[in-house]
Amino acid sequence: MTTTAIHSAAHRAAHPERLLEPDWAEITAITPETEDISTFWLRFDGAAVQERYRYQPGQFNMLYLPGYGEAAISISSDPHNPQRLVGHTIRFVGNVTRAISRLKAGDRLGMRGPFGVPWPMHAIEGKDVVIASGGIGLAPLRPAIYHILHNRERYSKVILVYGARTPRDLLYSNEYDSWRKADIDVQITVDRADETWSGRVGVVPMWFYHFRVDPRKTALLTCGPEIMIRFVVFEALARRIPTDQIYVSLERNMKCGQGACGHCQLGPYFICKDGPVFPFSALERYFNVEEF
Repeated sequence: MTTTAIHSAAHRAAHPERLLEPDWAEITAITPETEDISTFWLRFDGAAVQERYRYQPGQFNMLYLPGYGEAAISISSDPHNPQRLVGHTIRFVGNVTRAISRLKAGDRLGMRGPFGVPWPMHAIEGKDVVIASGGIGLAPLRPAIYHILHNRERYSKVILVYGARTPRDLLYSNEYDSWRKADIDVQITVDRADETWSGRVGVVPMWFYHFRVDPRKTALLTCGPEIMIRFVVFEALARRIPTDQIYVSLERNMKCGQGACGHCQLGPYFICKDGPVFPFSALERYFNVEEF
């Protein structure tokens, strides 16, 4: 169990009445990313909460807006940020997130968390790391990239393959050059080019045909549309990357963050509690089930 999980478990045991009670946070800034996606930067109201709050790459928070409800949103900011601002990159697709889209800097949200199993950043030290992502799936992987940037000497070759539908749908494009300068091989592709695009065109899984991997020392982290994840995993398996070195982040149907409501159950697992990050070795027997 992680330190964060221990602290969370101890807090719930000591304060069972606060199991579903959020802490309140102010929106300090909003960064537009695409037409329907923005990053909301939050700071807790209370200094004590702000000081003790910690998260790891790959975890998520439950964001609460009175009158609309809660939404599970991945944390997309740098865990090493000394200002302790917490960023959430949000796509406006449901009642809660559309309501959040109407908020402005200075407004407040309820926040519970952090929840979930993080990316195994310590377990993959010393390995080549392939990060494969599509669309808003880059958001939960961005903290892992930041962790690698802060600890670049602990990892061998790092490749980021990221794709979006069009150039206008790419996230964090102003950061790619700084990632490259830190010796991360950043490969960007789009499904459909426009007149501004001179880069690669094609889907993320096809990029595996452009580089070689050593399966004995490679770890794969992937998040994005489920169809992309499926084919990324198939390409990784074809290159004999072990199933316990393929890590997948799933974010379907999470409602409570506690494993209590059952909405996100997958086989014996609750995605919000046992994930959202899983080794593929744990998911393999459920991977081709229709409701994956």
